Amino acid sequence: MRILDAQTTREALPFERLVAALRAMFAAGCEVPPRHVHEIVTPGGDALVSLIMPAWTARHYGIKTINIAPGNAARGLPGLHAAYLLFDAATGVPLALLDGSVITSRRTAAASALAASWLARDDARHLLLVGAGAIARLLPAAYRTVRPIERVTVWARRPEAAQALAAELRAQDFDAVAATDLAAAVAGADIVSCATLATEPIVRGRWLRAGSHLDLIGSFTPAMREADDACFAGAALYVDIDEALQKSGELLGPMSRGVFERADVRGTLAALARGEAPGRRSRTERTVFKSVGTALEDLAAATLACGARLGIDADPEAG
Repeated sequence: MRILDAQTTREALPFERLVAALRAMFAAGCEVPPRHVHEIVTPGGDALVSLIMPAWTARHYGIKTINIAPGNAARGLPGLHAAYLLFDAATGVPLALLDGSVITSRRTAAASALAASWLARDDARHLLLVGAGAIARLLPAAYRTVRPIERVTVWARRPEAAQALAAELRAQDFDAVAATDLAAAVAGADIVSCATLATEPIVRGRWLRAGSHLDLIGSFTPAMREADDACFAGAALYVDIDEALQKSGELLGPMSRGVFERADVRGTLAALARGEAPGRRSRTERTVFKSVGTALEDLAAATLACGARLGIDADPEAG
C-alpha cells in the first residue's frame, strides 16, 4: 500500500484533471451509502465527532474518515483532520492511504468549478470570494479551468485575512484586491462564491446582478446559512446532490417559508453531467448552486490521485 502525504496528494490533483474526473464520475455514478456519524466523548469531556464516508464502483472502494475536534483551537491544532483509504473493490487489497483533508478541500473547489461550467456565463471574468479560508484560497485556480477568470475580489469578516489572501492570489497572477464594502463587491461580480461557516445570511439577493452565478459552499447543517431568501427568489437553482435539500439550512429555511419548492430545483450535478438537466438558459438568468459534498467526489479524487501515482485505471466508466 502506498502512502500519499499532503504534498503528494495535492500534486496528483491538478484542477484541470480533477474537474474532468468529477464530471466523469457524476455521469457514470457510483454507490454512496449514508455517511456514519459518531460522537466520541473523552474522559475530559471533550467531544470528537467522526464522519465515515464510503463509496465504491466495480473497480474501487474508498472510505474517508473525518475527525472534527472543536477543542483543537485551544491546543493550537486544526479542528479537522481526515484520511482516505482506497481499496481494490474486487479483492479488498489496500491500494493507498491519502491525505483526506487535501482531497476534501480540492474536490470541494473542483465541484464548484464543475457546476460553473454549466451555470456561469461563458464570459465570466470577475470572481468574488466571500471568506478567506482553506476552500476560498483554492477557488480562483479551480474556476480558472472553466471560465476566463482575471479579477478576484476577496471579502472576509477579518479585513486582514482578505488582504492576505488577495496578496497570495496576486502572486498567482490574478488581479486580486480585498474589499470592505460587500454589497458593492457582490454587485460588481460575475460569480459570487461563499465559503464560510456563517449561521446568518451574509449575501443579500438585492445585491446580485442579472446574469450572475451564486455558489454556496458553507452551509452543510440545518443551522448554517450564507444567503438570504431573496438570493433564491426568481433564480435558477441547482444542487450537487438531492441530499442537500435535507441537510442545508441554506435550502431548508427558504423552502419552509415558501420561497421555492423541491420541484423548483432544476437539477443536480449528476443530471447536468448526463445531459438530463439544462444549464444556464440565457445571459441574464441568475443561477444559484448549493453544495454539501458527497463521497462520490472523494472517490473520484482518490482514484485520480492514485492513477497518477500508482498507474491504476481511474476511469469510473471502466468498471
